Amino acid sequence: MQKWYQIFHKNTGLSPYVWVVFYILPFYFIFRSSSTYEVVIGFIMIIVFFVCYVLSFVSKGWLVYFWTSVQILISITMTLQFGYVYFSLFLAFFIGNIQNRIGFITLYSIHLVSTLATINYGFVSKNPVFITQLPFVLLSLIAVILLPVTTYDRNKRDQLQGQLENANKKISELVKLEERQRIARDLHDTLGQKLSLIGLKSDLAGKLINKNPNQAQIEIQEIRQTARTALKEVREMVTQMRGTKLEDEMFRIEQICRAAQIEFVLEGDPKLTDTSLMTENVLSMCLKEAVTNVVKHSGASMCSIAIEPSRTELVIRVKDNGIGIADESLCVRGNGLRGMKERLEFVNGSLEISSDHGMLLVMKVPNVFKPAEKEAGT
Repeated sequence: MQKWYQIFHKNTGLSPYVWVVFYILPFYFIFRSSSTYEVVIGFIMIIVFFVCYVLSFVSKGWLVYFWTSVQILISITMTLQFGYVYFSLFLAFFIGNIQNRIGFITLYSIHLVSTLATINYGFVSKNPVFITQLPFVLLSLIAVILLPVTTYDRNKRDQLQGQLENANKKISELVKLEERQRIARDLHDTLGQKLSLIGLKSDLAGKLINKNPNQAQIEIQEIRQTARTALKEVREMVTQMRGTKLEDEMFRIEQICRAAQIEFVLEGDPKLTDTSLMTENVLSMCLKEAVTNVVKHSGASMCSIAIEPSRTELVIRVKDNGIGIADESLCVRGNGLRGMKERLEFVNGSLEISSDHGMLLVMKVPNVFKPAEKEAGT
């Protein structure tokens, strides 16, 4: 937000002071006067104008308007007394660099009216100085009208351009941050399930290696296959970031539950027809995380997943008969459940958690009634 004292752009640089070179011109008009008194007064006004001009650029707040008012009075006096109208050009450039909108409009209006009035008075009084420099006076008047507006608009455009660049940088950083978080969640969910399965099967193979070597060999073979599958999924995720169908995910969930000696019950059809591919991918990742938590933390002997589609939404319930959790408000503090909640919110879904004789997760997402095959072809 703009501060009350920030009425100038910081990028004016040395351009205002380049105009000082033209300060030699008013001395020509002053020394044409025959009166020594007028010469002294004119010389003093030039010095005062120069000082006020510099102070206007280095001051803040109301002092800027005070010094500018003094410059306008000096410009009017120089125009009426000596026919020197060109101080109005200095003021026109200066006023155009005022950033505050109200201050700009006020000073611009005062300067324009005062310049028009003094020039008209010079012509009405048939001042010979005005008559001889008529083309230059008219050019100065045009500059007084156009220069402040063009300078003000240019500065505003530069300011908006700078704000746009800063906004684009922030958006770029936010996009990168969101992408990192998404990839981190995908890696966590994908590798977490596979590594849990490898750990369970390794424990099982260790127990069976003496009792049932053949079964242990089968488990070791499945460990090798799971590791290869995990490596393949990670590569595909990094290179293509592909989605996962819920129907395919159910097969992996059933496999990990069987390896953990947990009874798995599926209610409903995992083949979704009215859910977008993005939403289905989010649900697959959330189910993967939910079942991984059941295997690792619940101590359950049974896990059920119920798929309940309706006209407006799809509801998936994940229930286990494990130890549950005493304080349900602590559920979303872990990386896994927090990631599930964030994923579902991204697709306008929600996650409800309750603990009664186990843990119950209720995931709800809106249905879009758009077949996956049609969406894939668009």
